[in-house]
Amino acid sequence: MPNGLPIPVIIDCDTGVDDALALLFAVRHPGIDLRAVTCVAGNTDVDGVVRNTLTVLETAGAPVVPVARGAERPLVEAPRSAAHVHGRDGMGDLGLPAPRRAPADVDAVTLLRHEILASPRPVTLVPTAPLTNIALLLRTHPEVTRNIERIVFMGGAAGAGNATPVAEFNVWHDPEAAAILLTAGVPITMYGLDVFNRVVVPAAEVHRLRASAEPGARLAGDLLAHRPAAPGTTAGGTGGTAVRATADGPDETAGGLGDAGALCAVVDPEGLTTHRLPVEVSLAPGPARGQTVVDRRSRIGESELHEGTREQALVDVGLDVDVPRYVKLYLETVGTGSGGTR
Repeated sequence: MPNGLPIPVIIDCDTGVDDALALLFAVRHPGIDLRAVTCVAGNTDVDGVVRNTLTVLETAGAPVVPVARGAERPLVEAPRSAAHVHGRDGMGDLGLPAPRRAPADVDAVTLLRHEILASPRPVTLVPTAPLTNIALLLRTHPEVTRNIERIVFMGGAAGAGNATPVAEFNVWHDPEAAAILLTAGVPITMYGLDVFNRVVVPAAEVHRLRASAEPGARLAGDLLAHRPAAPGTTAGGTGGTAVRATADGPDETAGGLGDAGALCAVVDPEGLTTHRLPVEVSLAPGPARGQTVVDRRSRIGESELHEGTREQALVDVGLDVDVPRYVKLYLETVGTGSGGTR
C-alpha cells in the first residue's frame, strides 16, 4: 500500500466459485479499496454471474459496491460455460438465496470507464474471467489506460492448459479479447495456471471455515469444499502438494484458492515470482487456439534469424508462488470477518 493507502481495485469476473473466493478477499482486505465489480459470461451466463456477485457481496457484508452486467458472449465465439466445474448456478449449487441488492443501471463498459477515470489514484484492474469486457473497454475508451496502474489478470498458462492441452479457460473462451488485453500499453501481470493450481487451503482449515458462525467465512469454506485440490486429498508438503487424507481427519478435502490468488498478488506481490517475458495468444483455428505462447528462451531462435522478429507484449508472468504465505494471507483476511472500506 503506497503511503499506507488502500489500492483502488476493480474486479471483472464471471462468478464462479473461485471468483467468489476472490470477491470475499477483496471486500475484507484493508489494503484494497474495491471501486466496482463488472460481470461477464464465462463460468455461467452473465445474468447468473450478476446474481452470484451480488449474493457474495451481500453475504460478506460488503459496503455498497456498484456491480454492472457486461458481455453475454465472447467477441467471436459462442458462449461456453463451465457448469461441470462450478455447478448449474455457477456457485457449486449451494442453494444460496437471491440477493436483495440490485445491479447498477449502466453496462459494464460504462461503469469501468467511469470508475477508472473518476478514481483519484490509478486503478489496479483485476480480471478473473474471459476478457471480453476489458477488450470492449480498451477498444471503445482507450483513454482509460492513463489511469490504470496495472492489470493483474487470472488467465493463460506457460505450461499445460485446462480447457485444452495448451489453453487456459479464460483465454480460450475469448482469445481475441485476450490478445487485445496484451496491447493495453500498461503493466500486465499474468496469474496463470502455473501458479493458480498450486495455492491450496488445507482440509483442516476448510473444515474450520465451514464451521464458522460468520456468514462470509462460512461461505468461503463451502466454496473451498466445492473445488478440492484433488478428490480425497488434503494439502501437505510444499507448493500445495496433495497427500491422501487420513481416515480420522475432517470430511472436507483441501480446496484451491484459484482466482483469489490473483488478489493476494495485488496486496502482496512479493509472494509471486514473475519473469518479464514476451507473450502472445494463438488465434488460429485448431488445437492451439487460445494458447498463451510464453517465450521463455534465453536467446532468439532460427525462426527469428530467418524470418525476422515479431513484436510481442512483455508481460510479468507468474511462474512460482509462496503457497504458505498466500494461504495464511487469505485465511487471516477472510476468516476474521473484518471488512475493508470504500
